[in-house]
Amino acid sequence: MARFKIDPDDLAVAREFRRQPVGYHSKNLQAVLNLFRGGPVEGKWVLVCRKPWREWVLAQLPGKRGAPLVLHEDVVFTDWNEAEWNVFRRRWQEHTGRALTLPEEKR
Repeated sequence: MARFKIDPDDLAVAREFRRQPVGYHSKNLQAVLNLFRGGPVEGKWVLVCRKPWREWVLAQLPGKRGAPLVLHEDVVFTDWNEAEWNVFRRRWQEHTGRALTLPEEKR
């Protein structure tokens, strides 16, 4: 079985995620998300909620069960959608080798 690969030039899935990070997704976006969520745990980007529905901090998972998360205290979000977008972009870069910037966001 061939493993799914992201086409870094296909920004349609990124735009779809940007519009609706939570909920039902197209087949293509779901394949991307499955790839992002699978694989090795060590170093995976995640969000930690510090204040329910008000504040999230960027973190990375450790490689060993029970080890503490690596918190990036300097990267704090007060908007859930922006937090999810940030993690999506980080995972995109790890999987494609390219930074993700949508042309319409270069203002």
